[in-house]
Amino acid sequence: MAFLLKGAHVVDPQLGLDGIRDVLIDGKKITRVAESIEDAGGAEVIDASGKYLIPGLVDMHVHFRDPGFEYKETIETGARAATHGGFTDVATMPNTAPVTDSGAEIRYQLDHARQAGLCHVRPIGALTRGEKGEALAEIGDMVMEGACAFSDDGHGVQSAGMMRTCMEYVSQFDRVSIAHCEIESLSGNGVINEGKASTRLGMFGWPALAEELEIYRDIEICRINKSPLHIAHISTAKGLELVKAAKAEGLPVTCEVTPHHLFLNEDDITDEYDTNFKMNPPLRLPSDMDALDQGIIDGSIDCVVTDHAPHAQHEKECEWEIASFGTIGLETSLPLMLTKLVRTGRMSWSRLVEVMAVNPRRILRLNPVKVEEGSAADLTLVDPDKEITVTEDYFESKSKNCVFLGQTLVGVASDVFVDGKRTLANGVVQ
Repeated sequence: MAFLLKGAHVVDPQLGLDGIRDVLIDGKKITRVAESIEDAGGAEVIDASGKYLIPGLVDMHVHFRDPGFEYKETIETGARAATHGGFTDVATMPNTAPVTDSGAEIRYQLDHARQAGLCHVRPIGALTRGEKGEALAEIGDMVMEGACAFSDDGHGVQSAGMMRTCMEYVSQFDRVSIAHCEIESLSGNGVINEGKASTRLGMFGWPALAEELEIYRDIEICRINKSPLHIAHISTAKGLELVKAAKAEGLPVTCEVTPHHLFLNEDDITDEYDTNFKMNPPLRLPSDMDALDQGIIDGSIDCVVTDHAPHAQHEKECEWEIASFGTIGLETSLPLMLTKLVRTGRMSWSRLVEVMAVNPRRILRLNPVKVEEGSAADLTLVDPDKEITVTEDYFESKSKNCVFLGQTLVGVASDVFVDGKRTLANGVVQ
């Protein structure tokens, strides 16, 4: 199938491109980009005037719960949510059941993703067997089957020696180690940020030090072995300063931030005890939120991820202490970034493309996608003026635990193309 997108505002910082163009897609590739294309050769013409066309969005940190927890999400429902949110690629974390720690589990995810036929699923393998932090997982086997990176997300590798071994081994395959930074002997039974929020609401606190100390530790390991290190869901100003210092030193360290840590803080948690606000890591101080906000704008933070964490209703509608951590985010990430940063003039479209499309591909060693002839036709078309209200009915995700429920946002993906296939058309998953 061929498509001609007419009059789109194309933004691609990789090409220095920011202007109105026609784009012709034929098969899996972009075959032509020009100011005007009149001969479509039988292609379906899509009026893209007033919309922005950008390289397909990538979320390098999601949880699809499949296999093992399909009652929360499946690869198919997760892919539908990703597509609805404007993503062409998602990287799935390995804390499934069984844990994704061998080639068989990588194959399972890729096979089910192909059956869904909606977006590219890029499985992330575990660093250690069973994510227990005791022995290396089958790293080489998973690389052969298509693992894009490695992480013990959800736990973090508690032993510094084990983490050093993991990083050194993973680097031999030109892959990055993704660190969930949490010293569990410090976070303990914490369920909310330690400080004013934990005191006010009478719950066990989770100190920022639990995250910052492991960020420091892993950066020091990186300094020794120069192995690529990516810090997951950074949440504190001090943690960000550690990353910035490592980058200034020339170490191969990158980091990511979630929309909920960018736009919410512990003061947003009221005495209603809404468990959608229960996160891992927890929502931090307003000053931390402000530092992360500045970091994503000035380039200190490399990319935005959702940490999409679906949970069933009964796992959230219970006491805060026993509720599951996390919020879904694939379908609100782009609207939040557009509403709160781009529309306010604080972030350019080019910077948005960098943090949501270009940098994640670079970190995961994926092939670049550019809006140019010969590139893969993995593209996102964005309607910057469409208004949505975040309700449970809006979601394609199987779970509805969203911390941004009730908000009105402006700007959504209208169309998505994956290998030239139109998987989202006028906001409807195909």
